Amino acid sequence: MNGSLPRIPLAHLPTPVESLPRLSALLEGPNLWVKRDDQTGLAFGGNKTRKLEFLIAEARAAGAGMLITGGALQSNHCRQTAAAAARLGLRCHLVLSGDPSDRPSGNFLLDHMFGAEMTFASRAGRSAAMEQTYQQALQKGESPYLIPYGGSNPAGAAAYAYALQELLDQGISPDWIVLASSSGGTQAGLVAGALRARFPGKILGISIEDEVDILRARIAGLANATMEKLGSAERSVGVSQIRVEDGYLGGGYGVLGEREREAIRLFALHEGLLLDPVYTGRAAAGLIDLIRNRFFKADENVLFWHTGGTPALLADRYQDELLWEIRRKNPGSEKSKKW
Repeated sequence: MNGSLPRIPLAHLPTPVESLPRLSALLEGPNLWVKRDDQTGLAFGGNKTRKLEFLIAEARAAGAGMLITGGALQSNHCRQTAAAAARLGLRCHLVLSGDPSDRPSGNFLLDHMFGAEMTFASRAGRSAAMEQTYQQALQKGESPYLIPYGGSNPAGAAAYAYALQELLDQGISPDWIVLASSSGGTQAGLVAGALRARFPGKILGISIEDEVDILRARIAGLANATMEKLGSAERSVGVSQIRVEDGYLGGGYGVLGEREREAIRLFALHEGLLLDPVYTGRAAAGLIDLIRNRFFKADENVLFWHTGGTPALLADRYQDELLWEIRRKNPGSEKSKKW
């Protein structure tokens, strides 16, 4: 791809593409595939590792010795950022929203293991707290680099323009790509990459927390900024070209509901594939419902882009709900009376 940007190798690439024949048969729907970005390799993997290759290259070019970013208590982005900082000998300061536990679990436990410094803020106040942390570091004479929520700026999103080309280089050109979409960087990068590569398929984001108009505008703006970052002369992306489905917001961000529990169970039981409670679980729930409602044609190839996040499965807050789902639906689970 032209418009090559500086990057620091962190991810195990290319990630595999696998067919999902048992799930396809169960749902009596299209041919299902999965792009395994849960296997990017850094600290249990995930889509943020691709973004960090470019973000940290920018940080190093600016002489930064500290990475500052933020997210929810079980943030996959924060976990991967902390791991990348540890690997490269950088300090890491995380601004997290949520109530810290005396017994860390899931991603929050891993943040501790990677030696990240942490402060806590409300979700509404997180961005302001990140900026304050950045300014305080500057005043102390440190060299901080502020990574936005989700790593979703043009440098981070560019990683997924390259990832789209990686998929095509693997000989895979699906009719649809379906993925979790929240901060918008992954989908924006795929949209930019699709335009540059003349990819004929459709890219559908399942919104995790925002209504369609908000997310579409965010993605379109970021896709255009990403193409500019890559030096692309392609036409700009309009909001109307962005495909987003916001009908699966459930109980809100991070709330594990019936649809998410079912999706996690079906992917595990029928493909041995683990999803997370917040992002891929919700996106897969949307995918399953769309298949059941015949949104896709029976002969189409639909690729689910697995963005990772599986350490959140082991967070204490989700354990009771996941075990309840296993007991209720998993064949043979009642044989274990010790649960």
